[in-house]
Amino acid sequence: MFEVYIHVPFCLRRCGYCDFNTYTATDLGAGASRGNYANMVIREMKLTKQWQLDHGIAEPPVSTVFFGGGTPTILAARDLVAMLDAVRKIWGIAPDAEITTEANPDTVNEYYINELAAGGFTRVSFGMQSAVPHVLKTLDRTHTPANVAAGVNAANKAGLRSSVDLIYGAPGESLDDWRTSVTTAIDLGVNHISAYALTVEPTTKMGRQIAAGTLPKPNDDDEAAKYEIADDLFAAAGLEWYEVSNWARPGYESQHNLGYWRNVDWAGLGPGAHSHYNAVTEADHPQSASLTAPAGGGCPADAGLGVVSVSHGLRSWDIAHPRLWGTAINENRVPCADSETITPEENLEELIMLGLRLHEGLDLDRINRAINDAVMSSTPQTLRNVSLDQLAPMISEGLITVSDNHRVVPTRRGRLLNDSVIEQFFDFVGV
Repeated sequence: MFEVYIHVPFCLRRCGYCDFNTYTATDLGAGASRGNYANMVIREMKLTKQWQLDHGIAEPPVSTVFFGGGTPTILAARDLVAMLDAVRKIWGIAPDAEITTEANPDTVNEYYINELAAGGFTRVSFGMQSAVPHVLKTLDRTHTPANVAAGVNAANKAGLRSSVDLIYGAPGESLDDWRTSVTTAIDLGVNHISAYALTVEPTTKMGRQIAAGTLPKPNDDDEAAKYEIADDLFAAAGLEWYEVSNWARPGYESQHNLGYWRNVDWAGLGPGAHSHYNAVTEADHPQSASLTAPAGGGCPADAGLGVVSVSHGLRSWDIAHPRLWGTAINENRVPCADSETITPEENLEELIMLGLRLHEGLDLDRINRAINDAVMSSTPQTLRNVSLDQLAPMISEGLITVSDNHRVVPTRRGRLLNDSVIEQFFDFVGV
């Protein structure tokens, strides 16, 4: 599978809790303005496609496209459609592809959503966050619950799927406030809801307010209680958890996010976006150039690499500031800031971390194959296969279940203690 993520770094205003790579200025220089942004991303697509060809990477038609931010819907709908059309022209799009944009409820209306639907979008993810006015105010959100309902209704009329995102644990949010938000989201009739615990970074406005004592710090026990409330209410409404922070009716899971958790290939476009390529072998691409990151950092696009077989996967990320990102594109360079080789041991760690977040579970047989591959690739011989007997204490503690086909699935308690479950697996494996 191959996915495309397009980052739109513009916002009308910056929320107090947000530490994403976003900007409120309309023009950031070097062509990175709201009005010209689609053109710049399309140019990056062409550079990225050429980089893939130069490195022997032949990806299948795109299975999902996701526009995130920032606020993608701060751009004109025709700009989002133009970028989607370019993906179709450059890589091809699978017939059943999922095409999603995030949307601030303040920035869309029925006409906007109809234009997205006509342009090939299939899904809109609305940033609801809360249904309680004082919580929205604390989060610096400007929309109202009525905006969210209007957006979902417009998406339904246009034949698009809708999802809403919620945040729990905001300072001053009571358990009853949270129940109100969850039940309001359910009553919208959407088939997918995400619910994320508030994470406060010290460099954000909210982080500074908490450090100064003007806002209370989020409480772990409070957030755990709110997670359990959400899980109960979602389950009663027919929404099943499929990832620690995501619930959906069967068949409505976010395919794009599942691709991340399943560790597929994706190209990230836009300032600060990350890309990921799994290892391919000489048998896959006999003339492929190495995907190994240059020694000392840097990007393969600038490394002048020879024609050798590929032995590792690669993670790279774009230049974060839009002006410098635009400058690289204007110089006909892939706007890569840096990259790193994914070693077999690191790949093993990622498989464990990602698999233990999913309802489909961690494939124990796959993990043991990955361990054997890592041992064979000169990784220090400290890695160990995981046996079912080793998992017995975690099962008895109510952290995991193990299916007949050896898939390890976290229980609700295991989801709440996910970091601990992952650490125990790391100890078993020896990473």
